[in-house]
Amino acid sequence: MNDAISRRNLLKVVGAAGAAAAVPSSAGSAPQQIAQVHAPAPAQPAQGATPPVSTQPQTDALFFFNDQEARFVEAAVERLIPADPEWPGAAWAGVLYFIDRQLAGAYGSGAKMYLKGPWVPDAPPQQGYQLRHTPAELYRIGIEETRQHCRQAYNGREFWDLGETVMDEVLKGLESAQIQLPSLPAPVFFETLLANTVEGFLADPAYGGNRDMVSWRMIGFPGAYAQYVDLVELYDLPYTRPPISFANSAARQAHIAGHSHNHNQ
Repeated sequence: MNDAISRRNLLKVVGAAGAAAAVPSSAGSAPQQIAQVHAPAPAQPAQGATPPVSTQPQTDALFFFNDQEARFVEAAVERLIPADPEWPGAAWAGVLYFIDRQLAGAYGSGAKMYLKGPWVPDAPPQQGYQLRHTPAELYRIGIEETRQHCRQAYNGREFWDLGETVMDEVLKGLESAQIQLPSLPAPVFFETLLANTVEGFLADPAYGGNRDMVSWRMIGFPGAYAQYVDLVELYDLPYTRPPISFANSAARQAHIAGHSHNHNQ
């Protein structure tokens, strides 16, 4: 891939536009888990450029998706942000679990969306979302109807069994509306999936994705440092600190506060 349009450079641009804010405001607690699937996870927190790839699967809980839906989403997000020789893709980063948690909570129920009519499917973008479906319903319908299309078009095969090239063709068909879904506009489903995939890849790991802060390390985003007092007067030096998540930052501040309290006693 041309370096000028490489995934790393593209995600740097996306990250600069709001990696720290790439979390829906509806993120919150999720209901009782309903399923589990296995995904590869790092053997230990990675310190270098490329995370170690463990052969031991890590079990993560699913709160919204059933097993078949989870297989679809994991296959789809891996095609949207695939692995390359240097960095893992969206599946490794746990984007499936980010989307699952969002759909199981207030975002999935459309708690902060206006979902009453009238609905005008061909309205201009300035008029916003024009479907009666909540995000959770949009995913459930979109996944099932895309799977139905794949089974009809590819001799009963599921989306995740089609191979990378054909999966890409299906996703492009959804994006361009060349594939028609019976109950909703295919581009709306695709655009929602793509947006949530980018959010999950760049969001703080506290929300279920960006495992081991892989995307932050890839684009050089520092994360949730609370202050830079010790660096404010340093200029023209490379920034080499590893990224820090919300949880790490809170623990770090608690440690500093505790150390200061003990020192003052």
